[in-house]
Amino acid sequence: MSITTYANQHVLDLVAYQPGKPIEETARELGMNPEDIVKLASNENSLGPSPRAINAMCAAAAGAHIYPDGASFTLRSKLADMFGVAFEQTVVGSGSSEIIELLCHACLNEKAELIAAKHSFSMYPIMCKLFGAKYVEVDNKADWSHDLMGMLKAITPDTRLIFITNPTNPVGTMVYQEEIDAFMEKVPGHVIIAFDEAYIDFADEKPDTLKYVKQGKNVILLRTFSKAYGLAGLRAGYGITTPEIADLLNKARTPFNMNLMAQAATVAALEDKEHIAASVKMVNEGKKQFYAAFDSWGIPYIPSHGNFILVKTGKGREVFNACLSKGVILRHMDGYGLPEYIRITVGNQSENTRCLEVLKEVCGK
Repeated sequence: MSITTYANQHVLDLVAYQPGKPIEETARELGMNPEDIVKLASNENSLGPSPRAINAMCAAAAGAHIYPDGASFTLRSKLADMFGVAFEQTVVGSGSSEIIELLCHACLNEKAELIAAKHSFSMYPIMCKLFGAKYVEVDNKADWSHDLMGMLKAITPDTRLIFITNPTNPVGTMVYQEEIDAFMEKVPGHVIIAFDEAYIDFADEKPDTLKYVKQGKNVILLRTFSKAYGLAGLRAGYGITTPEIADLLNKARTPFNMNLMAQAATVAALEDKEHIAASVKMVNEGKKQFYAAFDSWGIPYIPSHGNFILVKTGKGREVFNACLSKGVILRHMDGYGLPEYIRITVGNQSENTRCLEVLKEVCGK
């Protein structure tokens, strides 16, 4: 008898998260040099980490035989100062995805519900179902942005979490201050609102969601060092919330969940404002490069507030496979219920140019 006979059914029913295809694996399969592969699949930062972060990691390496600071004191203190909150209102994790998991640990069970928008980050349904809770998906508005009033109507006495992804992934749209304020006025007190702001550094207009935390509402801001900071390989993220919610999450996390290198690099990265500005500039210039090409080809796309673009190519998986065979890794959107689309990370100018050359050939433009 298979051991899966004894496994939890809701785990057996899960579809595992599918990351972007690795450069090394693609190079092996195609018999190519890894340096000749262009990966624009996982919304990584082609500019790389801040030099300050690299130097900090090198300096920290000599102490790798010692466990890291379990409280991540220096990083959390810096975050508290940056956001004007108390140390006790900060949480750190192995990417903001771990904090999503901690929220589910703290709040979900077989009687609970989680609300999120359609075509949202795929970790939300995975984590929700992992804890046996009900996943409630609300359709987006016509412009692809979150329907916050629709989310409000979906709340029941069993609702425990609502994720608002701003900007959204994989679509790239946003909701703005007036709509968020109207939503927050009506949210009942038994629901935690998680503003997932992984891509907020790339947005021109940044709604003030921190004010709800400072007002003591059941709100958490989720941020990551994987995107604008260029530290995806370290897995580092954080949350800003109320002391009560932070205490719940810190009880649920594993010891030493922020490793030595990550703590050193993130502290240094927060100090390098010039690097963030350069990353945002690279992405803004890259989006113009892609938009100009798509407009001239007549290929529909959704203007993005993130470092990626959702593009309607028809048969997304076929386009993905054709580009992959030529050494350009993109992301098909089958897993998000968008089979006609691909998502393209905005890279540096040379990566974008190579991507467009291959896409032009594949799409017959």
